[in-house]
Amino acid sequence: MKVAVAGCCHGALDKMYETLELLQRRHNVRPDLLLCCGDFQAVRNEADLRCMAVPAKYRHMQTFYRYYSGEKKAPVLTVFIGGNHEASNHLQELPYGGWVAPNIYYLGYAGVVRFRGVRIGGISGIFKSHDYRKGHFECPPYNQQTIRSAYHVRNIEVFKLKQLKRPIDIFMSHDWPRSIYHYGNKKQLLKMKSFFRQEVESNTLGSPAASELLQHLKPTYWFSAHLHVKFAAFMQHETNSKEELPKATKFLALDKCLPHRDFLQIIDVEHDPSAGDSLEYDAEWIAVLKATNSLINVTQSTWNMPEKNGLHAKWDYSVTEEAIKEVLEELNHDLKIPCNFTLTAACYDPSKPQKNMEPVHTINPQTTEFCAQFGLTDINDRIQQAKEESSGRGECEEEEEEEMDSTGSAEEPSEYNTDNSGLSSFNPDEIMLDEEGGDEDLSTCSVDPSPDHPPEFSTSFSDIRIMPDSMAVSSDDAMDSNNEELEKSGGSKQVEEKSSTERSLKRIGGDENGNSGVKKIKRRNQAIYAAEDEDK
Repeated sequence: MKVAVAGCCHGALDKMYETLELLQRRHNVRPDLLLCCGDFQAVRNEADLRCMAVPAKYRHMQTFYRYYSGEKKAPVLTVFIGGNHEASNHLQELPYGGWVAPNIYYLGYAGVVRFRGVRIGGISGIFKSHDYRKGHFECPPYNQQTIRSAYHVRNIEVFKLKQLKRPIDIFMSHDWPRSIYHYGNKKQLLKMKSFFRQEVESNTLGSPAASELLQHLKPTYWFSAHLHVKFAAFMQHETNSKEELPKATKFLALDKCLPHRDFLQIIDVEHDPSAGDSLEYDAEWIAVLKATNSLINVTQSTWNMPEKNGLHAKWDYSVTEEAIKEVLEELNHDLKIPCNFTLTAACYDPSKPQKNMEPVHTINPQTTEFCAQFGLTDINDRIQQAKEESSGRGECEEEEEEEMDSTGSAEEPSEYNTDNSGLSSFNPDEIMLDEEGGDEDLSTCSVDPSPDHPPEFSTSFSDIRIMPDSMAVSSDDAMDSNNEELEKSGGSKQVEEKSSTERSLKRIGGDENGNSGVKKIKRRNQAIYAAEDEDK
């Protein structure tokens, strides 16, 4: 089957779907599935905009709300993961995944599903070591810290995915697995993005957690986004025994969704012709969720997942064939994910803007139904209980820390020493928020919705690449070979990116001592949401 893969969507759903329709008209190619690697921005209304970690002037309604309201419907089944610029309050409603609109499915904090026999997994967010070992404690209304930490990857999601034994066909992450750049045309990557050089040479670019999953899962394909550059790599995995067949992963990072950008990729994936056209649960993944349910933590307590180190009574939570069979029997061997999308918030109305709409913590009926069906903990319900118990102290994140389960430990050091989501250097192709200080008062920030009828995009067909039979890049030739795809997607942007790097972005503010002065904002691309200006 044909699978379309997109990088950072940034709410431009109309652009994505129009490009796919153009592909069909011009080349008679119709994808069966669309995958999006984060920064999807499922923004329903003005309150959702307040929960998106970007400066207020970059908060635009875009076009998702039309699909949420039913005004439009996605023309192709769309599956996505979360990134670091999301309506976190909306996605938080679906920690185990669910429909954000008809025909648009979110994988949750981490998840695995099946489509036509193809096994698709993913993990949402980006890596930050200082939040990695915490629970999912955040809830709206967010403050300056939790609006960022809400999208940081947690060790429990990585631990769950590492319990999988069956092969994964496709895996998605927002930030790149650390070290993957050593398996592709690194020379061309640094030619296009010279500001990555220090991190590439020190091997600190990318997520160590994603790298750990790549080594463990060994999927056939791995897709990422985040860095706003197209890059292909081919990683041959080491075998653990002579009997084990060698495995390799084809990695592809996608550019952001903007006019004249090479942001879509079409690949042919082997599938089961006898399988139906419905999105399905993965029985092993459901069994893993059931097995690890006792590990759920909704506090700021930091702890490591169980390991075989003498500190834990149990450390292996992988599931048996019998446990998988039990899941199948629970579902009567019908794995079809129910189309139970439900509106849980008012939809944006261009004729009646509500700039003062406040976000609220919502329990989504999809999550309630899913947890009841499989006997799982509703994370948001647990957070709500914790809030009620600590209501006397006010803010959600100040709740009392729960007593740690005997299967985990709060005393162990983090397995990752660096606090690096893969992007510590200035990158003009990505927004970097100031992690220490806020960009604006979240309670009074302005909202700037886009017009009801956004300007038409160019019909240039440079936005699509159809994947060749093999996108393998030999690591032996990585430094000297010419990566044709990378040349096409980046050659024309080098002068613009260089000048953008040299620009200093500043704002007026006071320092900790009350002194007025100029404060630099760590922002990688001030024009990420001003797509038209950037590409004209």
